[in-house]
Amino acid sequence: MDLATFERLQTDEGRALVAEVHERAGRESDLALGTRLRKLHDVELVAAAVTQNHLRGLARGKLGDDAAGMFFTHDALQQATRGTVAALRAERLAASGATAVLDLGCGIGSDLVAFARAGLRVRGVERDPVRAAIASANLQALGLAGEVVWGDAAAVAPTAEEVVFLDPARRDDRGRVFDPEAMSPPWSVVEEHLSGRAVVKTLPGIPHALVPAGVEAQWVSDGGDLVEACLWGAGLDLTDRAPRRASALPGPHVLSGDGAPGDVGELGGWLHEPDDAVIRSGLVGALAEQVDGQLVDPRIAWVTTDVDVRHPLARSFRVVEELPFREKQLKAALVARDVGTLTVKKRGVDVVPEVLVRRLRLKGSQRATVVLTRVDDKAIALLVDPLPR
Repeated sequence: MDLATFERLQTDEGRALVAEVHERAGRESDLALGTRLRKLHDVELVAAAVTQNHLRGLARGKLGDDAAGMFFTHDALQQATRGTVAALRAERLAASGATAVLDLGCGIGSDLVAFARAGLRVRGVERDPVRAAIASANLQALGLAGEVVWGDAAAVAPTAEEVVFLDPARRDDRGRVFDPEAMSPPWSVVEEHLSGRAVVKTLPGIPHALVPAGVEAQWVSDGGDLVEACLWGAGLDLTDRAPRRASALPGPHVLSGDGAPGDVGELGGWLHEPDDAVIRSGLVGALAEQVDGQLVDPRIAWVTTDVDVRHPLARSFRVVEELPFREKQLKAALVARDVGTLTVKKRGVDVVPEVLVRRLRLKGSQRATVVLTRVDDKAIALLVDPLPR
């Protein structure tokens, strides 16, 4: 979609067309609806309206009810922050005492929306003219104040009140970028911003060594999916600052610490599988300390306890018994227990759960969960009962 077509979508004709497509979709076949509308409107405008209706449906899972009135492009929607995650970040920034945000590379404005809703004054810069126009339209559609500028983010400086927000582009014309200096802006520029009042969204796989000194690194999961890392600049006034933070939504549930390794001990009667945000942040030791537990192995993210205890940042299991690890003997043990539906959870062993389940070919009537892992550098299989959170 080019800028001229998007601007036509903002006219009375364009908005009425989008509304009609939404109303008639599912009642008429796509072919019949498209044929009828093209007799009244030009092809490009009809195609844009149909695309917007489709993208709004896709966006609902990421942005909730807001999606019904917003505008998108395919690529920009994929890159947009989930609404719940953007709100978590915006509310924390507002709680720090910040009053204004400059989003350098705002895309279609999903983060601008969250910042504005949190009570912050927002200004966005976007080098793509279509995305800049969409970001401005999205703020307007949701009744939020804010300014969006089409231009080069490198040429725009923050005011004294503004906190810089960055989401470095990790793709170029050839695909995904893995070299931090090949990002846009490059990591050296990101580090300059992080030395002051800045917030940076980045990939959850960011190496810990890449996080500058004095910067808090926060890993965020949403509904069990690890979705991003967020870096909080050294110049921000965060009363709850920690070297590392894991946050899980819905909640949010939060765990913070310095990443110190936990103690290793003998396997107890309960196992706890940390949320991916805890694992990626290196806070498994902190989780073990909170539940008065220990790690089963220094290199594997399982926590064990001698008592039944639950934590919102972990999935818990009662250990029923140890089973043979070798496939033939494991199958015999499961057949003896009339198991037909098997869930395999593995960590630290070279096993593909789906392949193992197919090869076992169990036909019993019972369900079971087996954990395949390592304890004292020995591969083991544990029959476990998943516990409610």
